Amino acid sequence: MKTIRKAVFPVAGLGTRFLPATKANPKEMLPIVDKPLIQFAAEEAVAAGIDVLIFIIGRNKSSIPDHFDKAFELEAKLEASSNHEMLKIVRNILPSHIDCIYIRQSEALGLGHAVLCAQSVVGDEPFAVLLADDLIDADESHCLSQMVNIYSQHHCSVLGIEQVPHETVNRYGIIDSSPIAENLSKVNAIVEKPAVEKAPSNLAVVGRYILTPRIFRLLEKTERGAGNEIQLTDAIAKLLQEETVLGYEFDGKRFDCGSKSGYLKATVEFALQHPELKQEFQEYLYDLVRKQG
Repeated sequence: MKTIRKAVFPVAGLGTRFLPATKANPKEMLPIVDKPLIQFAAEEAVAAGIDVLIFIIGRNKSSIPDHFDKAFELEAKLEASSNHEMLKIVRNILPSHIDCIYIRQSEALGLGHAVLCAQSVVGDEPFAVLLADDLIDADESHCLSQMVNIYSQHHCSVLGIEQVPHETVNRYGIIDSSPIAENLSKVNAIVEKPAVEKAPSNLAVVGRYILTPRIFRLLEKTERGAGNEIQLTDAIAKLLQEETVLGYEFDGKRFDCGSKSGYLKATVEFALQHPELKQEFQEYLYDLVRKQG
C-alpha cells in the first residue's frame, strides 16, 4: 500500500472577498495573529507525514514561495542583534526534509483544474488536498492526520466533512451517505452547491481531501460546471461510480477564513490561545463587552 507523501495546496485564487487587502497579496498569506493561513495548512500536512508540498499558484503569488524560502538578509539581521528566538522561528518555518514544489496555474479554471495541474508531480500515488482558507483547530490530532489514519485502514479516497446549518448548504459540496462507523460513512452521491430545498443532507465537504490518482483521469474528462469552472466535486461524483469514497466527520473546529466573519472569529480564538497575548487580550475583550453591554 502506498502511503500519503504528497499534498496539493490550490492557492491561485484571487481572494476577491478580501479586497483591497488581497490586491497584491494572496489571501493564503493573511495572518491569524502572527502566522499566515498557508503555514497552518503546511504544518498540518507535515504533521500527517507529508514530505512533498505542491503549491498551485497564480499571478501575484510570489510571497508564498518567499515565505517558505530561506531569508538570508533577515536571518543575518536577527543573528547580529542576538534575537535568537525569532531567528529560530524564521529558520524553522518548515523542517529541512520537506520539498516544496510550485506549479503555475495559467488560468483560473476552478479547484478541479488546480488539482489536475499537480498530476505530473503526484504521479500514480494517493495524495492529499488542503484548502488553506479552511483553518481547522483540533485539540489532539490534526484533521489531515485523522484522515490519513482512516485511509490507512480502508485504502480509498476520504473526504473531510462536517454538518452545516441547512440554510447554508448551497455554499458547499453536499453528500448523500450511508453510515458505516462512528463519524465515518460511505458516500453515495455528491452535488456541488445544491439548492437548499434539493440538498440530500447537511453534510458538507470542507477543505480536506485524500484522493486516489484515478481522480486525474476523471478530471481530464470533466467539463466546466458551476461557475463555469472545472469542479473537483463533479470528478468525485464520477469517482463514486468506480471505487469507494468515504466521508469522515473530523474531530476539530473549522473556521471559514474565506469569509471575513470566519477570519475574524479565527483571529480572536487563536489570539486567546496565544501564550504571549491570551491574558492581555482576554482582559481587553472582557472590558470591551462590559462597556458595550
